[in-house]
Amino acid sequence: MGQPGWQFMQDGALFAVINRQGGPRGVDEFRVPNWWMGMFSRQVGSSRLTLNTMFSLDPATAGKRGYGEIFQVGEAVDGRPLIDRQHPHDLFMQLAAVWRVPIGSATGLTVAGGPAGEPALGPVAFMHRASAAEYPFATLSHHTFDSTHIAYGVVTAAIDRGAWVIEGSLFNGREPDERRWDFDFGALDSAAARVWYRPTDQWEFQVSTGHLVDPEELKPGNVQRTTASASWLRRQDTDFAAITIGYGVNATDDANRHAFFAEGTRHAGSTSTFLRMELLQVETDLLLSDAIPPTHDAAARKDAVGAVTVGGVRDLMRWRGFEGGLGAALTLYAVPDSLRISHGEHPVSFQLFFRLRPPASGGRLWNMRMSQPMVGHTMNGAMPH
Repeated sequence: MGQPGWQFMQDGALFAVINRQGGPRGVDEFRVPNWWMGMFSRQVGSSRLTLNTMFSLDPATAGKRGYGEIFQVGEAVDGRPLIDRQHPHDLFMQLAAVWRVPIGSATGLTVAGGPAGEPALGPVAFMHRASAAEYPFATLSHHTFDSTHIAYGVVTAAIDRGAWVIEGSLFNGREPDERRWDFDFGALDSAAARVWYRPTDQWEFQVSTGHLVDPEELKPGNVQRTTASASWLRRQDTDFAAITIGYGVNATDDANRHAFFAEGTRHAGSTSTFLRMELLQVETDLLLSDAIPPTHDAAARKDAVGAVTVGGVRDLMRWRGFEGGLGAALTLYAVPDSLRISHGEHPVSFQLFFRLRPPASGGRLWNMRMSQPMVGHTMNGAMPH
């Protein structure tokens, strides 16, 4: 039956980053991306109710244009597409309720939703992946894998049985606008479905697809997004090793664009090391012109960009459960001929940062998703720390 009363878990991260993006489109800047999540859970009869909250002060600490990340594309600011930058998170990242009802001894029904949440689409979002826990930046393929993790209006139903979970969602598929302090509600006219398979405590696989109605503010048109991923997490006391690989495709009226990433993090003692590799097809004309392409042929143009990031973090302090560490990362790129005029032949980017985490009451909420079934008060993927 679990413990009586409400149980609380929290997690979060704040990265104070000196960011140097290389090449002609690069920038030198200081930004502080951050997020905090609190989960409140209790047993109600044989069922379990969980309330999810998640917030970010990115609108103030990263600004409305977010942080520089060359080759990144997605969303808009001041009526123009946001190019070579990763947009900030909204203040309200998640406000949702999750209700799981057991059906027999091995099966459960979960219903989840709220004014801000994530539909059943894609792998675990990058902020929650253990494999990306020590690197502050989103993948360049964020808008293939993670961009729906903030949806203003979502309802999800899931059936779990043993190692399997099948989920379906209705949600507002439009991406948030540049006013990051409010809600951007819309019709629940987009849909997604996802299957999870967790054969052991270490391995987890997902396949998902979703139909997004007019997700982009400046370019009308629907997107059919399909992803597959595999993740592995091994824990021993406070040490861990984690790997995630993912493949996805965004199919639009103009073109199908594919993306792949592989990332891993190993934490031992006071030291973490991480690696991320990406290969993705980018919107060539959009990157070149910094404007929505005027014709179908221009919008359909695509080229492959590669990126490899290596880095590490050294823990420097622990105080009343807070964890602080100093880190650095370096990124090298494979640039197609068509983009060398705009981004350079061999751009190099690097970051120096200080990472701060709050006390982990009950464990780090790594590899967590909104509609994850909660059985008892043990939360799958929560990392004791």
